[in-house]
Amino acid sequence: MIGRYVGYVAGHDPLHDFLTRIIRDHMGVREPQPAYRVFRLSGSNEVYAYEEKFSAAKIICKFYGSRFGWDRDKAAWMARQEYEGLETLRRYNLIGSPHHVIRPLGISRDINGVLAVEFYSGEEFSHAIARATRHRDDAHLYWRLKALAYFLATQHNRTANGAGVDFDPDCRYFDTVVGRLEQADRIGQWDIDELSWLRDCWRDRPRMWQDRQVWLHGDATPANFLFGHGMDVAAIDLERMKRGDRMFDVGRVAGELQHAFMSAVGDWHRAEPFIGHFLWEYSCHFPDRQRTFESITARAPYYMALNLLRIARNDYIGRDYGGTLVARAKKLLRAA
Repeated sequence: MIGRYVGYVAGHDPLHDFLTRIIRDHMGVREPQPAYRVFRLSGSNEVYAYEEKFSAAKIICKFYGSRFGWDRDKAAWMARQEYEGLETLRRYNLIGSPHHVIRPLGISRDINGVLAVEFYSGEEFSHAIARATRHRDDAHLYWRLKALAYFLATQHNRTANGAGVDFDPDCRYFDTVVGRLEQADRIGQWDIDELSWLRDCWRDRPRMWQDRQVWLHGDATPANFLFGHGMDVAAIDLERMKRGDRMFDVGRVAGELQHAFMSAVGDWHRAEPFIGHFLWEYSCHFPDRQRTFESITARAPYYMALNLLRIARNDYIGRDYGGTLVARAKKLLRAA
């Protein structure tokens, strides 16, 4: 089992009954005296894996309560939002092989705003990246990027609704990120003025408004995709799912790749072949591959830069490296 073992769920804990109902009603497990091992998973959220001792049934639980303190209604609302987001994408037949959105299994307002979802056994995208940055296993990452591009293109194409993209929300999000960088004393007024001017330059480009809205994952980071056999990909953690420009997801993946190589080997150039491969593979799922590739590569620098700025605002990022991320973001934004 993944994660760090921390013990068992007590029989009198309301979570015990919650898990038992799930394994009975959704998994067909009717163990008379179930016992649940608990494993703490790494990440920014409070997430645990539970394994029933006798049947080996596994469930993942994400707790929103600790994030919102005493506000149980807010925690329950967030859990419900993610539950419905998962259900929404699954209705587009993103179930099974090769494209899978994990199945939501239940929520409880009173158990720390918990959302229970199915366990999916697979390799995290972050591990595939690490195999390339640390062990030079480039072929493995190329294969995973091909699969991820296929998954995202399928999700985006199936969920396009015909409405035009509104680029303004992505500009407002840009301003929010810049504001947090200022609050963290990562940038000064000169940086703010330059970034705001560059944002306006992108806002004035017609191509940023010309695509059609799709359902976005909303947080397409290396922790939120799992790879199975062959081309199998599963998406998890959809609490930020929204409608918008497909490039919000595609550009975030590209930005994460650049950040991974910058932080691991100190060279953003090492990421370029992987980014190009990912964008080219994404484009192959459209009638005119070359035209699609030209369109997304023209828009990708904005969203890559936005992601680098988002990463730079975090307090776990050192000041020197944070400055490197901001400088790289500016260069991307200056792209024609």
